[in-house]
Amino acid sequence: MRFATIREGGTLSGAVVHGRRVVKVDAGTAVEAFLRRDRLTELAEYDYDRVRLASVSPAPAHILCVGLNYRSHIEELGRPAPQYPAVFAKFASTLTGPGDDIVLPSISDHIDGEVELTVVIGRTVRREPVESAAGAIAGYTVANDLSLRDWQHRTSEALQGKVFDGSTPLGPVLVTPDELDVTDARLTFSVDGEVWQTGSTGDLLFRPAELVSYCSMFVTLRPGDLILTGTPAKTPAAGPSLAPGSTMVTTIDGIGSAINRTVADADGTSPA
Repeated sequence: MRFATIREGGTLSGAVVHGRRVVKVDAGTAVEAFLRRDRLTELAEYDYDRVRLASVSPAPAHILCVGLNYRSHIEELGRPAPQYPAVFAKFASTLTGPGDDIVLPSISDHIDGEVELTVVIGRTVRREPVESAAGAIAGYTVANDLSLRDWQHRTSEALQGKVFDGSTPLGPVLVTPDELDVTDARLTFSVDGEVWQTGSTGDLLFRPAELVSYCSMFVTLRPGDLILTGTPAKTPAAGPSLAPGSTMVTTIDGIGSAINRTVADADGTSPA
C-alpha cells in the first residue's frame, strides 16, 4: 500500500494513494493511516496532481541518520568502512513537504543536498533482534538531507550543519515493504536536470533491518520515527553549492520524487 499526508489549509490528513487517485481518510497522517489501515473510513477523493503533500511523518519522536553507509560514498571520501553504523540525529523542525520551497540560509555559502532511502517505523521497537527487525518497518520514503557544509565542518560535531529549519523534504509517499524491493532500488538526486548523485540501495553497507535493530539497542523507536539510511557518491556533474532558483528532484524508483525549489533567505540575501 501507499500512504500520504495531505495538507488542506492548516490541516493535515492521512490518505491512501491508488495510482493517480488520492483517497483522504479519517487519519491525521500517512503513518496514522498505516497504523489504522484495516479500519479506515474514506472521506474524499482527489487527483494526485491537485493535492499538496506534507511530510509523511510530520512529528516523529526520533530522526536518526546514518553516515558512511554506501560503499561508493565511503570510497569517494577515502574512509575505511565503519565497523558500526555512524549515527547522528535531526530534529522534527527540519522536516518539510516533498513539494515545498527550501529557503537557503544566507549564513552559508556551501549548501548541499543528498538522496536517502528512509525507513519509517511502524511499531514500538526496543532491543529488537535483527532477524525480526524488518517486521517493525511500516514502509519506506524519500528524503533529501540538505546540509550547510561549512557549518557542518566547523567542529568535529556535524549537528549545526544538519538541522536548519525545513531542510529535509520527506515524501512523496510511504510505500509498504511488500510493494518495494529495497535490495536494489535506484536513487537519484538532480539539480536543474543535472544528475548530482545516482546509486542503488544494493550498495548499502548496513541494511534497513540491521539499522532498525542497531538503533533500537540505544533508543526506543516509536511509530513514525525515521531512519535515513545514507547516501551514494556524487557524480562529476555535482555542483559546489545549491543556489536560489534551482529545482531539486530527489527520486527513488518505486517510491517517487520530492521536487523542491530553492529560494533566497527572506532578508533578500543569498549564499555566495
